[in-house]
Amino acid sequence: MGPHPHGWWILLHLVLFVFWLGGDLGVFYSSRYVIDPARPPAARATALAIMSGLDLAPRICLVLFLPSGVTLMALDPHGAHAFGIALFPWWFVVAVWLIAAVWLALTVAAHRTHGRFPAVVRADLALRLAVVAGMGVAGIYTLIADEPFGVTTNPRWLGGKILLYTVAITAGLGIRITLRPFGSAFGRLMSSSSDDGVERVLRGSVNGCLPYVWVIWGSVLAAAALGVLKPGAHL
Repeated sequence: MGPHPHGWWILLHLVLFVFWLGGDLGVFYSSRYVIDPARPPAARATALAIMSGLDLAPRICLVLFLPSGVTLMALDPHGAHAFGIALFPWWFVVAVWLIAAVWLALTVAAHRTHGRFPAVVRADLALRLAVVAGMGVAGIYTLIADEPFGVTTNPRWLGGKILLYTVAITAGLGIRITLRPFGSAFGRLMSSSSDDGVERVLRGSVNGCLPYVWVIWGSVLAAAALGVLKPGAHL
């Protein structure tokens, strides 16, 4: 007999976790070179290109965490059914994957075009806010209900994991807002010469993202720990 499909989806979830954190670490490291005034503009531009390329992996992983997680819940033998019915029927799982495919396309398009198409950026933002709202409600309900959705295995760990995912998405939006002055300042650096004002904006934009980055790292690590350890679950 071959491995249960549930195991393959767990593997995918773990791979997404590894690439998410690994890509973020690469982005963080290369950002130090981008804001280093001792380096020539060409070297900083190269570092920015590397940083931008690495940043696509965490963005993809963030999106795919949602449908892969829903698939795992649908296949989980302990919590996939309640009251004799499937909590996540096949059509619901397919619908989530289709929504995620649209979200992924918007994410990649916004990243590759560097926000030059406002409609794409707005659609991506709207989807993220909808996911944060929906997952936030589901996570809180799972945490506070005695038997959420009729599940009797005490899935509060899952509620915590869902909320941590929403925190990571929200922190990503914080990074997006904080980086708004970066593009024009870096453009001035490349088109003319650096000065204290340009360097101050570059440092402030990049370093201002660090609290959000730490929140994302902590949320992803904590979510992984909850998914592996499942504290309090009756399995």
